Amino acid sequence: MTKSILRRTDFTLLAATLGIILMSLVIIGSATHINTPSDDRYWFVARQGIFALMNIGLAVFLMNFDYKMLQGYGNRLYVFNLIMLVAVMLVGQSALGAQRWISIGPISIQPSEFSKIIMIISLAAMLEERVGKLNTLHDLLPVAAYVGVPFLLVLKQPDLGTSLVFMAIFLGMIFISGINLRLLGGIFAAGIAMMPLLWHVLKDYQKMRIMVFMDPNVDPLGSGYHIIQSKIAIGSGMLFGKGLFGGTQSQLNFLPENHTDFIFAVVGEELGFIGVTFLLLLYLVVLWRGVLIARDASDMFGRLLAVGITSMLAFHVLVNVGMTLGIMPVTGIPLPLMSYGVSSLTTNILSIAILLNIQLRKQKLLF
Repeated sequence: MTKSILRRTDFTLLAATLGIILMSLVIIGSATHINTPSDDRYWFVARQGIFALMNIGLAVFLMNFDYKMLQGYGNRLYVFNLIMLVAVMLVGQSALGAQRWISIGPISIQPSEFSKIIMIISLAAMLEERVGKLNTLHDLLPVAAYVGVPFLLVLKQPDLGTSLVFMAIFLGMIFISGINLRLLGGIFAAGIAMMPLLWHVLKDYQKMRIMVFMDPNVDPLGSGYHIIQSKIAIGSGMLFGKGLFGGTQSQLNFLPENHTDFIFAVVGEELGFIGVTFLLLLYLVVLWRGVLIARDASDMFGRLLAVGITSMLAFHVLVNVGMTLGIMPVTGIPLPLMSYGVSSLTTNILSIAILLNIQLRKQKLLF
C-alpha cells in the first residue's frame, strides 16, 4: 500500500508546497528575530515549524483514507461549522477590533480559517447532485443560502477578507458545476450595480480601507500606513534584495504585521525581484497542479473539491500580493503557507493533502 501511494503521489505539487513552507520559516525568522528577547529569538519559527511537521504528519496519515468518505459527512460538517462560528460570537477573544479567536489551552485557533475547508467539503457534497442543473435563479437560491449563512456569520466577526474567500469558493464551484453563463453574468451585473448601496453597509474602518486603496496619503499615519510602508519595502528590494536579515523596513519595525499579512513585502525587500518571482512561481505550480487534478479527478465530488481548494488558494495569493503592492484594498487575508499562523497553516496543508488524495485516487489503487 505504501509503495502504491508513493508511486502515485504528485511530487511536483508536494515539492512546491514544501518549498513554500521552508521559505516561510526563513522569512518568519528574519522578520521576527530582532523584536523577540534573545532567549526566544526564534520562537515564531519554532512554533510554525512544529505545527508544520505535525500537520504534514497528519496529512500523510490521512492519505491512507479515500477522500470520497468526506462526501457522506457533508451535512454534519456544515452543522459543525455553524456551531463553531456561533461559538466565536459567544466565547471568542477579541484582537485588533475583531472577535475571531477561541483559546484552547495555550493555543488560539481561528475558526473562520477552518470554516473555509469545511465549506468546500460540504458545498461539494451538496453540488455533486446538482451538476448541470443550475439553470435558473430558483435553482441557485438554495446553494446561495447554503453558503450565505456561514458567510454572514464570518462577516459579523467582522472578517471581510474570509467572507470574500467564501465568495471566491462559491463562484469557482458553481462555475465548474455547469451554471448557466447568462445567469452568472446577471449575478455579476447585479453585484456591480449594488456596489454603491453596499458602501452604506460598510463599517467606517472598511470605508477608510477603500479610500486609502485609492490614495494611501488620505491617512498616511493611520489606515494608509501599512500600504505605504509595504510599497517602500518591496520597491527598495530592487532586483536582488537587501539580503536576509538585512531589510530596513521590516527589521526596524516600519512595516506592520511583517510576519503575517505583509510577509510578502519582507520577501520583496530582502530577496528582491528574484525572490518574489521564485515564490510566485512556486504558487503558480501549486495552482497549476490543482487545475490538473480537478481536470483528471475520477468523480465529480473530487473535481468540485479540487476546484474549491484551488479557487481558495488562488484568491488568497491574488489578494494578499495585490494588497502588499497597493493594487488591492487591505483585507487581512494571509499568504497561504507563508504567513505565520497555526489555523491558516493547518487549513492550507490539509487542503493540499486533499488535492494529493484526489490525484492519488484518480484511478483505483492496486494493492
